Amino acid sequence: MKLDYLLYAFENVKHKKMRSMLTVLSILIGIMAIFALVSFGQGLSSYINDLSTQMGTDKIMIYAKGVGAPGTDDTFKILKSEIDFVGKVRGISEITGMYASVVEVEFNKQKKYAYSVGLSQGKEKAMIEEMINIKVDEGRDLKEGDKMKVVLGDNYRIPEKIFKKPVKVGDIIKVNGVDVQVVGFYEPIGNPQDDAQVYFTIEGMETLLPAKKDRYDYAIARVNPDMNPQEVAKRAAEKLRKYKGQKEGQEDFYIQTFEQMIETFTTIFNVLNGVLVLIALISLIVAAVNIANTMYTAVLERTREIGIMKAVGAKNFDIAMMFLFEAGLLGAVGGALGIFMGYLIARLGGFIAANAGYSLLYPIFPAWLIIGCLLFSFFVGALSGLFPAIQASKLKPVDALRYE
Repeated sequence: MKLDYLLYAFENVKHKKMRSMLTVLSILIGIMAIFALVSFGQGLSSYINDLSTQMGTDKIMIYAKGVGAPGTDDTFKILKSEIDFVGKVRGISEITGMYASVVEVEFNKQKKYAYSVGLSQGKEKAMIEEMINIKVDEGRDLKEGDKMKVVLGDNYRIPEKIFKKPVKVGDIIKVNGVDVQVVGFYEPIGNPQDDAQVYFTIEGMETLLPAKKDRYDYAIARVNPDMNPQEVAKRAAEKLRKYKGQKEGQEDFYIQTFEQMIETFTTIFNVLNGVLVLIALISLIVAAVNIANTMYTAVLERTREIGIMKAVGAKNFDIAMMFLFEAGLLGAVGGALGIFMGYLIARLGGFIAANAGYSLLYPIFPAWLIIGCLLFSFFVGALSGLFPAIQASKLKPVDALRYE
């Protein structure tokens, strides 16, 4: 296609500034929404991949079925005898039970409710640290014998986050009315609930909540390196079901590999993200209709010009490509502005999420996303202008010159 025709299309876009601006605005909104949503999706996918790498895929989780949520109802329990039994299943190298409970936390006469977790300090400690992915950032970690000592989530040391005044290492707080000493703080995890947890040793939880002794809320097990976690999880579920005398499908527990947990989470996220992107695509459909309408109007307005170009030798293909480029240009400009606005919105959203305690929600802007959105917007524009371009190319020079 001749460069003159491309310049001609560009000049027409500039000439009809208001119409072009409104057309560009419609595609800008759709691309902006898609760019921002996908960038957050990429950030969350990166977080999940990092989590999977850090935690490893050699672990399985054993949960009790019940009413409500673990730690809020006594129907959630896995007995110590059951955990010891699963620990003898072929393929299990180590296993430990964990306590979880909702507790009342009091500091400076302020009371809040939070989750408390009981962690083993024995040989299974390394496995637990891998699984929950926490490290001490201030003070020290828990150790055997720390019954009335706790390590807190990061939010406790931030003013106005949980309590008005920040909690410090060495402070005494009350948990369910019992005085306990804070010996450390864990690094931020990235969501408010986890960053507000209170961590005890197993013995500490049993002292605080004696009714829970040997009645765990869930268990973590490590699979031997040469074994398939899914096969081991299936074998453990079958043996535990027989041990408890329960029929298949009527178990009061379920066993899941860490890989299955990640897959479930990823599936839910993909469905949610897909719905949001689909909603954004609706605005692009509206934009496509708007571009098509703009191009049909342009064809009518320039009918005589088309006749003149054909009279001096322009071919049907040249006319069609000129209008296609003009439509694609509208789409590309809207896409470029949409990418820019989407970037700003995503950055702002990531900043707000981080300040709200959800630092795991952050956007990532890979090159393929930027290039993809730009090309996509160009092709949406060009496709929208296809039929108007074909109509323009089929105009007969004589009829076009007589058009008024």
